[in-house]
Amino acid sequence: MENKLSATEISELICTRISHDLIGNIGAVSNAVELLEEGDMDFMDDIRSILKVSSTVLTSRLKFFRMVFGVDNTNLEKLDLVEKTTKDYLKTLGNSNYPITLQMHLNSWQLSRMSMLATMILADTFIKGGSLEIREETGRLLILAKSENSSAEKISIISDAVNGKLIERTAQYAPVFYLMELLNKFKLKLSTINTEGFGLCIE
Repeated sequence: MENKLSATEISELICTRISHDLIGNIGAVSNAVELLEEGDMDFMDDIRSILKVSSTVLTSRLKFFRMVFGVDNTNLEKLDLVEKTTKDYLKTLGNSNYPITLQMHLNSWQLSRMSMLATMILADTFIKGGSLEIREETGRLLILAKSENSSAEKISIISDAVNGKLIERTAQYAPVFYLMELLNKFKLKLSTINTEGFGLCIE
């Protein structure tokens, strides 16, 4: 058995991953609405905070998912919007104590979706914040991740997938399968970088 998935299988994993990443904040909004319906004004400050945080997270993640997994649209050609959307998404993963920062140096909009997917994959390896850098060089795209606290298990699984080894087909790694499918379509190669952190190279 290989890591080659059908379009249907990849779609199923993506749908499951998106649902998983949204359900928590949808539940929080639902709880806030229930508190409003009860009419207890003592919770009003809490309700406002829940609605503000959850709506921001949902909006940021949906915009990101729309660009990464949706049908091609002109927004992918706007590199400033790609950078903002990616940074807003990363804010929903980190927090003020353990932020995830991003430096994006991208010149070719054709690499926008791949850059965002790689960012999503690498951000998943962070346990307590970290830094990401997207750097386009002649003939290749580098996406580099650095963190003092990363998941060695996730890094190992991602490395195995990139190197052609069989990994479990779970929604957690939907972005990995999708990126590999995209690169195969455009006849591009994906490899890992293990110096000064962990990263991905597309060329």
